[in-house]
Amino acid sequence: MSELLLIDDDQELCELLSSWLSQEGFQVRACHDGQSARRALAESAPAAVVLDVMLPDGSGLELLKQLRSEHAELPVVMLSARGEPLDRILGLELGADDYLAKPCDPRELTARLRAVLRRSHPVAAPTQVEVGDLSFSLARGVVEIDERELTLTLSESKILEALLRQPGEPLDKQELAQIALGRKLTLYDRSLDMHVSNLRKKIGPHPDGRPRIVALRSRGYYYSL
Repeated sequence: MSELLLIDDDQELCELLSSWLSQEGFQVRACHDGQSARRALAESAPAAVVLDVMLPDGSGLELLKQLRSEHAELPVVMLSARGEPLDRILGLELGADDYLAKPCDPRELTARLRAVLRRSHPVAAPTQVEVGDLSFSLARGVVEIDERELTLTLSESKILEALLRQPGEPLDKQELAQIALGRKLTLYDRSLDMHVSNLRKKIGPHPDGRPRIVALRSRGYYYSL
């Protein structure tokens, strides 16, 4: 049974989601502010986190920053009552694996959680991929370039792994989204682009200045050799 940490100050919503998710086979712990959430995370790391943007004692985005510094690969699904594009962009830039506007359909939240959990527990595969000067530890989610270690989020890891599996060959955006996000992209959905942008910033260009990840307009991305 996968344990979830639900962080939202709306206690009525937490009860509703906890009841639904429990029926779907999850074990749910609920926290209603950032301080209690930090204590819960210090006690034990859950399988995934559902995190609201607005908390009574601070921003959920600030808590997300802390989560990413201490639990880089922990799957995080963000929620926001405002549903503003800026919230979504900020959440994805800070490393959220997925994002839903409130009020959300519990069935859709369940599907999104199962998708990120599947991606966090992949079928056994080679644990190391090396392309040129880049070495990627799949098990640790860590990239090493020129003796520098870079820690990736779950979504960034999935994107890089997919591109490194076929270096030099374009991967369609929808196919890459299915691999990395566990779902197809919807109209105006820039989730994949934001994750790729974050990944590019982390790994930087080739030593000669060429971008490692190249975008093909209206097609997708590839890892350049």
